[in-house]
Amino acid sequence: MKRLHVLCVLLLAGVCAAETQTWEIDPNHTTSQFSVRHLGISTVRGVFEKTAGTVVYDAADPAKTQIEATLDVSSVNTRIDRRDNDLRSPNFFDVAKYPTINFRSKKAEVESQGKLKVTGDLTIHGVTKEVVLDVDGPSPPVNAMGGVRMGAEATTKINRRDFGVNGAPTVAGDEVQIILDVELKRAAGK
Repeated sequence: MKRLHVLCVLLLAGVCAAETQTWEIDPNHTTSQFSVRHLGISTVRGVFEKTAGTVVYDAADPAKTQIEATLDVSSVNTRIDRRDNDLRSPNFFDVAKYPTINFRSKKAEVESQGKLKVTGDLTIHGVTKEVVLDVDGPSPPVNAMGGVRMGAEATTKINRRDFGVNGAPTVAGDEVQIILDVELKRAAGK
């Protein structure tokens, strides 16, 4: 009987340890990248240098994953000032009117071990469309830098014109590949 009691206590402790946790996106270790064809002959790659948000994650039930993320559009960087200024202008993102890109998940599905499909609303240039992120991860949590950290990579493709980001059609392709390398953090013991 005593063994059964000890087993029940251990199982209960395991269930409590596998609870839903809220993680903060670490902007210093997260990269929000995009790539688009230039003149149909080469690929231009860029980043949004400022990303913020939260991820609610339950290792015991990854389908409960919830994501909210915001990218500061004024932080766009393709390594060419003239192009970056054009991207910030009304020709493309119109940062004065639409300063952020936002993603809010609606559902998550487990595809296989360590792989999720996260469906959510992506808002760019004041237009909201449903997209699906293919997520690898998250990695197992690691105690580091005064807290707990884990990471994931998410990818998707969009058509920029679907979001009203028109710009010069002969300069930039319509299909945009998005790659998010995200590091998540939370305080130790939380």
